[in-house]
Amino acid sequence: MKIAIASGKGGTGKTTVSTNLASLLAEKYPIVLTDLDVEEPNSGLFISGEKIHEEDKYKMIPEWKKDDCILCGNCQKVCNFNAVMKLGEMIMVFPELCHGCYACSELCPTKSLPMIPKKMGELKHLKLGNLDFIESKLIIGEEQAVPLIKQTLDYVDENFSIRTIKIFDAPPGTSCPVIEATKDADLILLVTEPTPFGLHDLILAIETMRELKKEMGVIINRFGIGDANVEKYCEENNIPIIAKIPNMRKIAEIYSDGNLIYPKIPEVKVQLENIISFISKYQQENTL
Repeated sequence: MKIAIASGKGGTGKTTVSTNLASLLAEKYPIVLTDLDVEEPNSGLFISGEKIHEEDKYKMIPEWKKDDCILCGNCQKVCNFNAVMKLGEMIMVFPELCHGCYACSELCPTKSLPMIPKKMGELKHLKLGNLDFIESKLIIGEEQAVPLIKQTLDYVDENFSIRTIKIFDAPPGTSCPVIEATKDADLILLVTEPTPFGLHDLILAIETMRELKKEMGVIINRFGIGDANVEKYCEENNIPIIAKIPNMRKIAEIYSDGNLIYPKIPEVKVQLENIISFISKYQQENTL
């Protein structure tokens, strides 16, 4: 089972929910927690363990071979991302714009644009008891998150059974990285906060997940501040609210020290158990 924990905006508490939920589940079951927020992963601040694997990740980009090129300009015509351009007597390649689709390389009549590997990030795999933690991070200056997210998901699929519960800490927002991180998930848990900004971005996230035809539930973090409009919206749109994590100074203090919350705050553990019950019910209903 694949569970993606997402949000319409940053700072709602995705990582808080992801790390605490995965750690609580790992007390009884084998769990894989994967941080797919590759531009700024921070689940590793709360999860430690023995490093069992580390590798560099690469994407393929074209390299111009001047001697063979006839300057036909076909590469520029077939590139949908303006990553390859014919300028006078030369072909310029912009790696930051390249999506590695191979179109320019495969359709070049003289094979003057062979694809070469370019490092885009790093992947680490840690293990602590029942919990496997995987984190990928883009190198400084790399702009595209999607290729690294895809390769990270491939690593998870290749190394873990389909029977293993997999939790993905998705990037914030509703852009391409979120789509890549959630498109194969069985269940989406959307973390929000009870404020006008939280509701606005929650609506965007819900609309996005509906386009992907995903089952979802909502987790309200910092419950007790703001207003009741998030609850009202979810009720009107038949979206289950599965947990309400209270707004407590003690939670912020524990989080700021890089520690898990549920072992020290009983109210948080109760809400996490509500989430686990929701996941179990979904799993039972969809495996009959």
